Amino acid sequence: MGRDRRQRPRDLVIRQPRLRDMLPTVVVAEPLRQPRRLFSSPYILLFGFVLIIGVGGLLLALPLAGAGGGYTSPVTSFFTAISAVTVTGHTVVNTPTYWSGFGQAVIFVLMMVGGLGFMVVSTFLLLVIGHRSTLQERLLTSGLMRDTVGVQQMEGLRRVGRNVVLLVLVLYGIGTIAIFWQIHGLDGAGVGKSLWHSLFLSVASFNNSGFTIIPEGGAGSSLARFASNHSLLLISTVLMVLGGLGWTVLVDMYRRRRFYRFSLDTKLVVVMSLSLWALGVGVLLLAEFNNAGTLGSLSWADKSVGAVFQSVSGRTAGFSTIDFGQVKEVTAMTYSALMFVGGAAGSVAGGIKVVTFAVIVAAVMSSLRGRSQAEAFGREIPVSQLYRALTVALLGLAVIVILLTILTITESEVPFLNLMFDTVSALGTTGATTGIVPSFSIPGKCLFMVAMIVGRLGPVVLALALAPREDPTVYRFAQERVKIG
Repeated sequence: MGRDRRQRPRDLVIRQPRLRDMLPTVVVAEPLRQPRRLFSSPYILLFGFVLIIGVGGLLLALPLAGAGGGYTSPVTSFFTAISAVTVTGHTVVNTPTYWSGFGQAVIFVLMMVGGLGFMVVSTFLLLVIGHRSTLQERLLTSGLMRDTVGVQQMEGLRRVGRNVVLLVLVLYGIGTIAIFWQIHGLDGAGVGKSLWHSLFLSVASFNNSGFTIIPEGGAGSSLARFASNHSLLLISTVLMVLGGLGWTVLVDMYRRRRFYRFSLDTKLVVVMSLSLWALGVGVLLLAEFNNAGTLGSLSWADKSVGAVFQSVSGRTAGFSTIDFGQVKEVTAMTYSALMFVGGAAGSVAGGIKVVTFAVIVAAVMSSLRGRSQAEAFGREIPVSQLYRALTVALLGLAVIVILLTILTITESEVPFLNLMFDTVSALGTTGATTGIVPSFSIPGKCLFMVAMIVGRLGPVVLALALAPREDPTVYRFAQERVKIG
């Protein structure tokens, strides 16, 4: 018989986690290394800009820089240094006669650095010495590169920096040779002195700076003695146009060579620049044609070439063949507006930039046509860029209003229209003047220094320096209509 083997019940073992296993796991991570706010990329650019101005101002204050052999006052030396670095062209002394050869060389170097664009030159120098930007620095400067140079990545900026230096040196050389054939032997100058004057004027023209060391009456900052030299004026005009269009626009035009192939940025720059130049020519000819103090005494050819030259120079460079202190009110108002707009982004010119103005105009035109978004040449402009353009324009207007309010107190004897013209010229880093700057008080000259620095760095750069990163908005409020008009 087999036994009935029944299986004995086994114990059921229930395993529960220990209390320490049920607690959340806490991992302490090292915080991400972030560069100090003081040394973020926008601030490095700002401090470098101030450093160059400081060195230039100290060098110009030395007895070696002045033709008279004595020390130059800090106000004069630093005003000139700021005007040269910001490629403005405002002067408080006679440049050809006040400064010695050493002083003119210092102005020349400062003008070259400012003309190439301080940001592009700094990046190029960092590349040469083997500096490698961190990821955080790239994030901080992405908006700056996009809005001022026209590239998206740091590698693109480095490539632009190398190409710009080579291209500019070639254009400097071509301009120097062309100008030399026009001024060789002027006032009995030898070959060496004529070459120096030609190089200085070529660099000043391309950089839209308005400085010249060719001896001339007045403030020494105009080309009035060459009003009948059409070749020289046209050479200078071409250099100013190339410098004021911007590197990326020139490259895009060279590569695509057809207007319909151009990028939207290039189309806006070209069309708006041509429109503004035409406006400047038309107003100058209509208003000043019979004005004995400006164009009235010139021939038809001199008036036509001079109007084209002045329209280009009056918006971005500051060279002049006429006395803006004698122009009609409509001319002063028109050229104040042209200087406020300035040149293209990434160029040597100042102002709120042509594309900024073009975006606002496109938004207005689109609104008149009943469009809900800004459109131009079959393309929709992002709302964020429209907001940025409005911000830049309104900040520029706000700065002008603040400066004019203070200057009307410190320079109460100066006519308001002349004061407004020169203030807009300083903020737009143009340099065109009615001749009132040398008579300013020290506070007035200091305010102009501030205006030139702010105008060169630009509201966009200042905004990025104060708030380098913009947090993306993850929510939107409910819409509610308001009454407009």
